[in-house]
Amino acid sequence: MYTNGFGYIKRMFDHKGNGRTGFIVPEHYELYGTETRIDSSGNRIVSPNNCLWLTNLDTFKRHEGITLTKRYFGNEIEYPHYDNYDGINVNKTQDIPLDYKGFMGVPITFLHKFNPDQFEIIKFRKGNDEKDLSINGKCPYFRILIKNKRILTELSNNRGIPQVR
Repeated sequence: MYTNGFGYIKRMFDHKGNGRTGFIVPEHYELYGTETRIDSSGNRIVSPNNCLWLTNLDTFKRHEGITLTKRYFGNEIEYPHYDNYDGINVNKTQDIPLDYKGFMGVPITFLHKFNPDQFEIIKFRKGNDEKDLSINGKCPYFRILIKNKRILTELSNNRGIPQVR
C-alpha cells in the first residue's frame, strides 16, 4: 500500500481540500467530542478527526504557506537524527525549522498543511534500508520525509527581515 499509494498521492492528490466532511449517523448514535454537529437539515454528523480529504482540484488552501518560527541551528538537540536516514525528526508540524536545508521527518498530519511551493515530499516512513525510520533503535510514529524549498538562513540588514536562500 505505501509504495504504490504514496506515488499516487504525491502525483495526483497533493492538493488539500477545503471544508468539513463527515458522516450522517442515526438518532440513537451518541454525539460527543468536538467533531460532531447537527446541520441545518437536522442531520446528525460525526467528522472523524483522523481523516484527511485530498483532492486534485487546485484550491486556495493549497497555496497557504506554513509560518515557520523555530530554528535548527542553536537547537540541534530538539531535532534528533535518524539511525537509517540522513535527516532529522520533527515531532510537530509547527516545529519545522526555518533554517534547515536537509531532509526532515514530519508527522502525517503535515499533509493537511502541505504547500508544494514551500516543501517537497521525498518519501513515506522508510529509511535507506527500507525499514521504518528509527532514532536510537526506536521507531517514531509514521513520518513523511520532506525538504524545505524556502530556507530562511539569516536576518538581513539589521531590520529583522528574513532572507530566503
